[in-house]
Amino acid sequence: MNTKTIDSTDLRNNLSSTIDAVTSGQTLIVKKRGKEQVAIIDIDTYEDLLEASNPEYLKSIKKAREEHKKGEVFSLEDVFGDI
Repeated sequence: MNTKTIDSTDLRNNLSSTIDAVTSGQTLIVKKRGKEQVAIIDIDTYEDLLEASNPEYLKSIKKAREEHKKGEVFSLEDVFGDI
């Protein structure tokens, strides 16, 4: 895993390229006022972390993706009706 540290100002000024870097597998540590505050990781890594702590959650994500692929979705009207 490739990790890079970036200042919060640089993150704000270069958000698009930062997202591209994370999508390409890089993990970013964001510093604010010189102190490491947060990590930005890609969705696959995040789901792996969730699976490690709660396997049922990842199963529900997988099921939802399969249903979506099959077209088993609800419209906004199905979900919210005449709100």
